[in-house]
Amino acid sequence: MKMTPFRTGNDAGRSALMGVDEVERLLGEVFPQIHEGGRDFHIVSVGEKCARMRLDVSEKHLRPGGTVSGPSMFALADLALYVAILANIGPEALAVTTNLNINFLSKPSDPVLIGDCRLLKLGKRLAVGEVSIVSGDGERLFAHATGTYSIPPGRG
Repeated sequence: MKMTPFRTGNDAGRSALMGVDEVERLLGEVFPQIHEGGRDFHIVSVGEKCARMRLDVSEKHLRPGGTVSGPSMFALADLALYVAILANIGPEALAVTTNLNINFLSKPSDPVLIGDCRLLKLGKRLAVGEVSIVSGDGERLFAHATGTYSIPPGRG
């Protein structure tokens, strides 16, 4: 059964305060360690209260048996939330995860994983979102995460 992503290409084109290039540049400045050892995480798109991330799976993301590790999928979910929030509130690097819950639904062995993020609430102090981690072709759902970020006071 083909998964329907939270946001289609048209939705991803809606306005956000920051575009893909701007968010990538900000991450390079404030969070360069995310790309240590190679660039595995890529921002595919950002839009109004949404973001799509891609993880190019390599050997370092695999656990015994050849499946993608839980920590790698957790990182994809957390980063997708962070990117969606940054794209929608602007360059506020000090937004931090306060909670992230992930349910692993099946064992992925795909070379590409997609993290589709939808922000459910974007308030002045808290952002709440969900991320579906699917195969690169969108056919299989591997994990579902929900998370909350704290946004520092003083913006907007």
